[in-house]
Amino acid sequence: MAAAIAPILIAIASLVLRLVNLGSTKGFIFDEVYYVDGARDLLKFGVEVSGSSPEFVVHPPVGKWLIAGGIAIFGDNEFGWRFATALIGTLLILIFARLVHVLFYSPLLTALGAALMALDGLLLVHSRTALLDLFLTFFIFIAVLLWHRDRHWWAGLAFGLALGCKWSAIYFIAVIALVALYRILVNMDIRDSIKPVARKFAQYGLLPISVYVFTWIGWFLSDKGWGRQSSSNPFVAWLNYHSEMLNFHTGLTEKHPYQANPWSWLVMGRPTSFFYDAPSDCGAKSCAREVLALGTPILWWIGTVSIAVVIGFWIKSLVNRTTDSAALIVAIGVIAGYLPWFAMQQRTMFTFYAIIIQPFMMLAVVYCANLLLDSGLKPALSQSIVGSLFVLIFICFIYFLPLYTGQTITYDQWKLRMWFASWI
Repeated sequence: MAAAIAPILIAIASLVLRLVNLGSTKGFIFDEVYYVDGARDLLKFGVEVSGSSPEFVVHPPVGKWLIAGGIAIFGDNEFGWRFATALIGTLLILIFARLVHVLFYSPLLTALGAALMALDGLLLVHSRTALLDLFLTFFIFIAVLLWHRDRHWWAGLAFGLALGCKWSAIYFIAVIALVALYRILVNMDIRDSIKPVARKFAQYGLLPISVYVFTWIGWFLSDKGWGRQSSSNPFVAWLNYHSEMLNFHTGLTEKHPYQANPWSWLVMGRPTSFFYDAPSDCGAKSCAREVLALGTPILWWIGTVSIAVVIGFWIKSLVNRTTDSAALIVAIGVIAGYLPWFAMQQRTMFTFYAIIIQPFMMLAVVYCANLLLDSGLKPALSQSIVGSLFVLIFICFIYFLPLYTGQTITYDQWKLRMWFASWI
């Protein structure tokens, strides 16, 4: 019970931060236009209607249904568009705290994990913007938690919902399935492994695919959806549509001023500017107002080092044939959420995609904090180091908060926060 109090209080404070002035940035932020338009169609027609969206609909409907939920409750306005991500971003903090508690059984580390999640700027910006990536991250992380708790059918369901947000969930499904298969084949005779393998195939193959297909029910029930008229057979038309979606994703090479190679994501080399304006109401000669998808710099730099450390411990556990669940989960996040992007060097990519890596990076930071606290140093010294780094992260977060929430500041104050030319 004690371990739950701090994360709950942190989550409540985080929800308030997400909801205050949520609709203050008027109009669409970055790619909101595509997903809000899709959500409107889903509410009106039950499907994204062919020709009504600004361009070809390239993502499955689950995330847009969640956006539609916020619109249905609060109206077709900026607050309604963004409410679902604000709620999901808050719930992700609690899900993360739960996993930390399960892995480490430490109220201190559980509270630290929740606080680190709450102090990350990239998560905050995603929580205040109607994009799909946070929904993907949420369902992926729930699935990983359920998988770790051996609740495989529920994990398969969560993976199916993640796939219904964005196709990149397939990498996590594949990696988890391979880990599950490896564990069966290592620990069982081949003749006894047929049923367990078949069960895992159902849990991490058939179930996610079935859930994914079901998320398209509105498309199948209507003749108005994108690509619906390509064949008289609805399933063939659906496959044709998916082929077009795949071609779009693999052929997306158009240049963009904020595109960023995956090599720079973790260190925030080129954060994505979601919104920028130069208002005249800040009491100074020139003003600036920006929503910058920037992970809290000190936190992400510490996180980058932490990932390297944890991957080292994971490799060590493989060599020694020991179990290190926390290190394995971090490795899964890196392998499935990060490495695939390096195979798409020609594709247009952005740093804000790194939100899928964010919870796994935070877990790596908690892992390293645990190593430090248990390192054999005097408790006062190790606790002072962890506490000092946390204070630095907190100060850094507060300093960049105007850029996370789109507050109007003077141009000089804005320029002071542009620590690198690549951030402009």
